[in-house]
Amino acid sequence: MSDNPSMRKSYEGVVICAPVTVPYRRYSTNAAHWWIGRALSALTKQSGLRPVDIDGLSISSFTVAPDTAIGLTQHFGLSPRWLDTVPLGGASGMVALRRAARAVQAGDAEFVACVGADTNHIDSFRQNLSSFSRFAQDAVYPYGSGGPNASFALITKNYMNRFGATREDFGKICIAQRENALSVPHALMKKKLTMDDYLSARAISDPIHLFDCVMPCAGAEAFLVCREDAARSLNLTGVRILSTIERHNAFPDDPIQFRGGWALDIGELWAMAGVRPDDIDFVETYDDYPVIVMMQLEDLGFCAKGEGPEFVRSHSLTNDGSFPHNTSGGQLSVGQAGCAGGFLGVVEAMRQLSGAVLGTQVPDARLGLVSGFGMINYDRGLASGAAILASAR
Repeated sequence: MSDNPSMRKSYEGVVICAPVTVPYRRYSTNAAHWWIGRALSALTKQSGLRPVDIDGLSISSFTVAPDTAIGLTQHFGLSPRWLDTVPLGGASGMVALRRAARAVQAGDAEFVACVGADTNHIDSFRQNLSSFSRFAQDAVYPYGSGGPNASFALITKNYMNRFGATREDFGKICIAQRENALSVPHALMKKKLTMDDYLSARAISDPIHLFDCVMPCAGAEAFLVCREDAARSLNLTGVRILSTIERHNAFPDDPIQFRGGWALDIGELWAMAGVRPDDIDFVETYDDYPVIVMMQLEDLGFCAKGEGPEFVRSHSLTNDGSFPHNTSGGQLSVGQAGCAGGFLGVVEAMRQLSGAVLGTQVPDARLGLVSGFGMINYDRGLASGAAILASAR
């Protein structure tokens, strides 16, 4: 396909609808299958569809193994004519949305259920780490570092040294998200966070401290992709897709990651949508650590590279502020339910744009930007994506 954004086919006529959240739990003895099943059940109830009507299925999960998406079709009694597996962590929601929208547009499916879900047993996170990446096993494990905290500590420290970000800057992001989460029923973090709380929290992997880290949990997020006329026939409020981008293994020559794939495709994202950063009413970034939020604000065009710290300092990030950001509280306050974390921003944006929020509504929300980031290897995240969404006409 041409690299000229004007030559790319729009998503006209395709919408996303029926946002679903299966309330999170810190730990769960239920398998990922249970969480996926609850999400599918909620989708059918909200949309009025029967399981036989769902002819497309996209599954994102790290903990459904040894089963697969095709195995789940038998488990749940589905018979889709289009099937996809998107095991891309925090980028899963973006990639699932893109693929499902094109499938509907091409006529390969009429109703695609996109589900991101994971369970969290007591030992799930450690087991996930042990098999997540051969590169990490070979390059990091021999030194006693088995998880993402050390990798993101390296990224965070480099960003601070390079661009002058401070812990107070990262703290402002975390505190605003906690404020947004206080009105969200399923957010796991429901205690107000102060700057003193943030700065005095115990170190995890310097300069990362406790409140810079997401809490692993169990949960599910889901949405339905279909034609606009089909959504209207079901009395569903559809959210329009103005543009999307996706990129993997961007800037591999950067010794330490300080930018992501968004920076390569940002021109396409804005040109295809026909809007500008100033037009956006709220932003949902992927927030496994606050440094990644700051990187996204730059790479998505809200400020220049290196200006993220000043941008955060000069804006209020709560839902009633000058730059509403991660309006449900994001993963830093809601929790990170595995691949569901990659769907969290999409589902929240859908609620904001359709006036069906679980927490606080952003005033007059008409345009939202959602971004995803995932698949951390030993030194960087490999997958990125973004979408600009709009309320119904």
